[in-house]
Amino acid sequence: MQKIISAIVADIGKVLLGKEHQVKLALACLLSRGHLLIEDLPGMGKTTLAHALAQVLGLSYKRVQFTSDMLPADILGVSIFERDSGEFRFHEGPVFSQLLLADEINRSSPKTQSALLEAMEERQVSIDGETRRLPEPFFVIATQNPLHQSGTFALPESQLDRFLMRISLGYPTREAERALFQGVDPRAQLQRLKPRVDIAALQKMQGLVGQVKASDSLLDYVERLVLHTRQSPECAVGLSPRGALALLHAARAWALIHGRGHLLPEDIQAVLPTVAGHRLQGEGGDGSQLVERLMHQVDVIAA
Repeated sequence: MQKIISAIVADIGKVLLGKEHQVKLALACLLSRGHLLIEDLPGMGKTTLAHALAQVLGLSYKRVQFTSDMLPADILGVSIFERDSGEFRFHEGPVFSQLLLADEINRSSPKTQSALLEAMEERQVSIDGETRRLPEPFFVIATQNPLHQSGTFALPESQLDRFLMRISLGYPTREAERALFQGVDPRAQLQRLKPRVDIAALQKMQGLVGQVKASDSLLDYVERLVLHTRQSPECAVGLSPRGALALLHAARAWALIHGRGHLLPEDIQAVLPTVAGHRLQGEGGDGSQLVERLMHQVDVIAA
């Protein structure tokens, strides 16, 4: 298992140079059966990461470019009347794929953004009074431009809470950018990627996440972190039960990726900024600042 995970990370690293930590976080998000939000400036490799994950994991992949005039039917699908049969026939939208890239999701209206809520939570969509199941596994990677850029809409809290993680890729390292200058072509590398696992193997890996053991003292640490966000005057909104479970699932996946069958406090701390940063808000600063203070204010071992 460890060899497969290392090979997956290495393959994606050939496409997304110098971003091993972010690649592992994205993989942990997928193994936790969560959804990933990537917030960054244009041109940082957000789309490349999504495409590379789909290639290496053997997932069907569709990309939707979100715009201000997009409608929910553009994502979910629509029923069209066919004269020959005299009946309406449903045409599936791009949401019916195993990995959906919602590119620049915050450039669409809140109405269109909300079309993904049921899909992300229930793995199904309700259209024309009928419930339709989505493929398994189902994984949404959404990219988001910073809100100070023109033409963006803030994602509502209900939408943000459905993303297990939010990460940022940031600028490339000096060595990675030098390699790009010297002719390393990420797009050419992307075309060479081959699946490392099939769907059955991927689902088995997802099942192993739940088997990672967490001691009572470790669960106590998680409870203290969550309780602190709910009681601290710095946090206007604390972690919800969904957010607390997301933290535990992500930490278990992080431990599995690093070859451990049990949780360590370091696993919780490694994923906490990405799981809690977009969920916390308050007068004490943005989510990232609140998470940083949270890790300093809550001891690993109870006093």
